[in-house]
Amino acid sequence: MATLSRRNFLKLRISTGAAELRPPWALAEPAFRSACTRCGDCLGACPEGILVKGTGGFPRIDFSRGACTFCAGCVESCAAGALRRECETSEPWNYRARIGGSCLALNRTVCRSCGEACDARAIRFELRPGGVAIPNILNDACTGCGACVPACPVRAIHIAPWRAEQLEMSA
Repeated sequence: MATLSRRNFLKLRISTGAAELRPPWALAEPAFRSACTRCGDCLGACPEGILVKGTGGFPRIDFSRGACTFCAGCVESCAAGALRRECETSEPWNYRARIGGSCLALNRTVCRSCGEACDARAIRFELRPGGVAIPNILNDACTGCGACVPACPVRAIHIAPWRAEQLEMSA
């Protein structure tokens, strides 16, 4: 269900209430909002150009512009400390690709665009009865880089938290 604030209503914007994706190595949302000065330094430091101003001027990732290479340029430019990389091997985030019901392959139309765009080879296609192979995301291989998002012709792919989902499923 969409939430509709007066401001969004007057600007003809409907919010789904979903949190915006922050740059890699961002602090948890409340701490991020507290630390981030909205200076925009991280936006200019992103060589891929996928960081944009989001709600309230805070940076967010727009995967329709491309994929994240996890170069850490945004972290290096963040003087406020809202983006922190603890060590060279720390994971940038716990997001992974998710495929929605509008996926062409799930609707019996051959499409492998997402798999072709995935450098990590985290999307495998499993042949099913009827002859159309459907995508399966390998969470251990997926980095959440978003390369598959703009490749999808029907916008069926989104990047979402995955560890939380695993915990919910096992409860």
